[in-house]
Amino acid sequence: MSSSSSASAVPPEDDVCSVCHDRFRIPCQANCSHWFCGECIIRVWHHGPAVQACKCPICRRLINLLVPAPLSDQEDHPQVNRILGEIQHYNCIFGGAPRSLTQRLQDLPFFIRRLFREMLDPQRTLPLVFRARMMMMVALSAIYVLSPIDILPESKSHIPNNKC
Repeated sequence: MSSSSSASAVPPEDDVCSVCHDRFRIPCQANCSHWFCGECIIRVWHHGPAVQACKCPICRRLINLLVPAPLSDQEDHPQVNRILGEIQHYNCIFGGAPRSLTQRLQDLPFFIRRLFREMLDPQRTLPLVFRARMMMMVALSAIYVLSPIDILPESKSHIPNNKC
């Protein structure tokens, strides 16, 4: 099979997934024509923001469509069905098709779950805590400078000079 064709139905035989560096399991082609394992690219998406499409690990373009390669030997396996369902869900969210209010409400529990998971992850929340602390300090400093009330009077904090 020629690896030069960019829009083929199956991944090149001599290629590996750029995420796990292993042979393709449930191969999926992104709209940028790069191939990934279905589980790997879904894991990349789950690692990033829930409301934004993931970027291709190779070319950094936004992936708005994942096309799984036809599978013949593993179609009834529950893991394969779960991954294919998540790929279909990803395509529904970021594929560009108009979504009704009902579909958006059905997706709400998924996004809320992802939001709580991201807020409980210390690697994600620590920068958020630092930013929030800095914004709070800037806001309090601005309030102190602009306030007509002297919260810390300078006359009380002045150290007397006892020179003889």
